[in-house]
Amino acid sequence: MKSLTLFLFLGLSGLLSAASQPNVILMLVDDMGVMDTSLPFLTDAAGKAKRYPLNDFYRTPNMERLAARGIRFSNFCAMSVCSPTRISIMTGQNAARHRTTNWINPDSNNAGPQGPAEWNWQGLKKGDVTLPSLMQGKGYRTIHVGKGHFAPRAFDGANPQNIGFDVNVGGGSIGAPGSYYGTKNFGGLPDSEKGKKSKRAGSAVLGLEKYHGRDIFLTEALTLEAKSHLSDAVKADKPFFLYFAQYAVHSPHQSDPRFAANYANSGQPQQAQNFATLVEGMDKSLGDMLDHLDALGVADNTLVFFLGDNGSDAPLGNEHAVACAAPLRGKKGSHYEGGMRVPFIAAWAKSEAGNANQKRLPIAAGAIQTQQAAVHDMFPTLLSLIGADAPAAHSVDGKKLDLLLTAKPDASRQETFLMHYPHAPHRTDYWTSYREGEWKVIYHYFPTEVSAGSHYQLFHLKADPFEQTDLAASKPDELKRLMQGLITELDAHKAVYPKDLKSGAVVKPQLP
Repeated sequence: MKSLTLFLFLGLSGLLSAASQPNVILMLVDDMGVMDTSLPFLTDAAGKAKRYPLNDFYRTPNMERLAARGIRFSNFCAMSVCSPTRISIMTGQNAARHRTTNWINPDSNNAGPQGPAEWNWQGLKKGDVTLPSLMQGKGYRTIHVGKGHFAPRAFDGANPQNIGFDVNVGGGSIGAPGSYYGTKNFGGLPDSEKGKKSKRAGSAVLGLEKYHGRDIFLTEALTLEAKSHLSDAVKADKPFFLYFAQYAVHSPHQSDPRFAANYANSGQPQQAQNFATLVEGMDKSLGDMLDHLDALGVADNTLVFFLGDNGSDAPLGNEHAVACAAPLRGKKGSHYEGGMRVPFIAAWAKSEAGNANQKRLPIAAGAIQTQQAAVHDMFPTLLSLIGADAPAAHSVDGKKLDLLLTAKPDASRQETFLMHYPHAPHRTDYWTSYREGEWKVIYHYFPTEVSAGSHYQLFHLKADPFEQTDLAASKPDELKRLMQGLITELDAHKAVYPKDLKSGAVVKPQLP
């Protein structure tokens, strides 16, 4: 009898513990850079938000709404392409360590002509340490809605349910939808009516058959699914982790008809207008989720992270110019800040001073954090909040964001960010960049006109935040110091490197 009583007590304690855990929504937007929003993220010298013309082109009132409840970061970094960032979020590791250093082609190894054979094209696998699997161990219902892109089509990790998610809607090996339109079955039907093979054959979004043939946009269909699964979790009295990875705003840049009229007189090219409708549709999705949390009565116990997976891919101007991410230089896939700086907002969906979880992780309201942070920091932050630990053998590069979320500086954090891309072709080929405080160095393994024929570029981001003046020649001591830091970091992460095309020998960065 005593054993039964103890068993019932322990079981009840576990249920009570699970019920008291905070809910988490991580909303990840594909190809959304830091300037693709009406909410200004960049700051002036005093750390105050500064508006630029692109902030007046886009319409994101719900990002503004979320930021008013929490904090946004002006210096938040992601990998320059999507799969590396997604796996960094799942593992807490920099891409140089987990070795998925390129976007994953679903059907063929896309290392590039001189890319490393040892890179992790297969991505995440069954049994890997992941954020959702660790949250499952704490009683969470783990829900994946939207884009996966964690592994190629033929491998287990292509299905998010094999890496720790209880539920998967829409996640597979593809990096972009065949179509945003329900009338095209989200890519299940070819765009051409002339019998030609679709350019996006094999890119249909799976798990949305109930919407096929309907006049509904992909962003909306995924939002309806996310809301439904949150309702189920709340009804079951389970804490939830929703990884909501919208396919928007990735190409194809098809117009979301709900918002097209808002940009018709903008003076921008049609593709840029289409991109803006994708941004606004994503923002409506965020607002719908916040409304749904209110309706379910769980907003005060739900932590929301909102961010992009790499720099902007807006169809505006040259890929290495100050254009689509203006005033930042470059875009997705490039070695400039426009390729790596993303929006990041953290907030409790509803402020409640008495909520125990909000006391454990207080977040400043309406604040801006200027200290640098990165995508792999979310892994240790969330594990700490829910009282979970990664296995001792699992290396974690991220650091907790707790103090930064209060809008205070954190002197214990090194302000460094390593971005390693030993692949081609993309906007920039075969390169590594390393940020240390106010400085940033880029190493080009095979110099081209993109790097002005040099292995090295050096920028002082405080004096030159838009990377207009290359100091590699005029600051040789700083260049050598930064390059030594870059090499040390790559070695510490056990990175893999490109190869010489003729000999096949490994090509590592060299000190100037």
